[in-house]
Amino acid sequence: MVEAHPGRRSSFMPRSVTVGLDGSSESLAAADWAAREAQRRGLPLRLVHALDWHSFTYAPLTGVESLTRWAERLPRDTAARLRRDHPDLRIVHEQVAREPVPSLLAAAGNAELLVLGSRGLSRVTGILVGSVALSVVARAELPVVLVRTGGSDQDSHRTGPAATASPVVARRDVVLGLDLRRPAAPVLEFAFDAAARRGAALRVVHGWSPPSGPDGTARRDTGQSARVPSGPADVLSPWRAKFPGVEVSEQAVVGSPAGHLVDASAGAALVVVGRSTHGPRPGPRIGPVTHAVLHHSAAPVAVIAHG
Repeated sequence: MVEAHPGRRSSFMPRSVTVGLDGSSESLAAADWAAREAQRRGLPLRLVHALDWHSFTYAPLTGVESLTRWAERLPRDTAARLRRDHPDLRIVHEQVAREPVPSLLAAAGNAELLVLGSRGLSRVTGILVGSVALSVVARAELPVVLVRTGGSDQDSHRTGPAATASPVVARRDVVLGLDLRRPAAPVLEFAFDAAARRGAALRVVHGWSPPSGPDGTARRDTGQSARVPSGPADVLSPWRAKFPGVEVSEQAVVGSPAGHLVDASAGAALVVVGRSTHGPRPGPRIGPVTHAVLHHSAAPVAVIAHG
């Protein structure tokens, strides 16, 4: 096993699954999830802890010296625990003396996937995602997965080889939120690939709006005007051919799919949504559907940036 020295970037790792640690139970659940994902992808796992005094929310409040020791121990102890559960997985860990958002974005520069923890609250109030996670999601160009504790996919927080091949996990669908107006290849490929790696079915949720009448209200007739557009078949066809082993089902919903994606997350292994990097205004952005799913999903959420 190779360990990175505190504060030194792991430039020798060209690709990895990277996870951000802050000491919370959510970040530890994210590390467990990331370890299994690294095994699925045949990649090393990289643990990153940003050594920023303003971020010691979960540290024991017993003085600066204890905080220093805690900060040094956190990635080391997490790595040791994950090695016991995943003895064949290459794991490195490091600390960086910068604020969390720029540290995680810099670490993501040589990662295939970035994984972060997300604080879970009740089904009514949803997830308190946190400013760090939202800021990273809004800026990152690579896929970012947010993992919470206490969600519907309890097996996704188990560790060890048995969890990697758990038949319970394999039976859970991967859910894809598909924007038919702007179907993005990176989002589709990530969702199909995630389902294939898990031996899971893919459920595609897409919204549509019924044609409006002269007064602007939706028509109530039951003819051609009320049919679901045929676009999904055309969009999904090349990906079905590329991933022939993935069973695909479609769910057309009226209006915004956000609430339906949240409902589907209750029995999902993963929810996949997109984030457009181009819009009418420059700067970081998270679309309203993705934002709602991030705050309310019961399952891990993968956000895929696309142009």
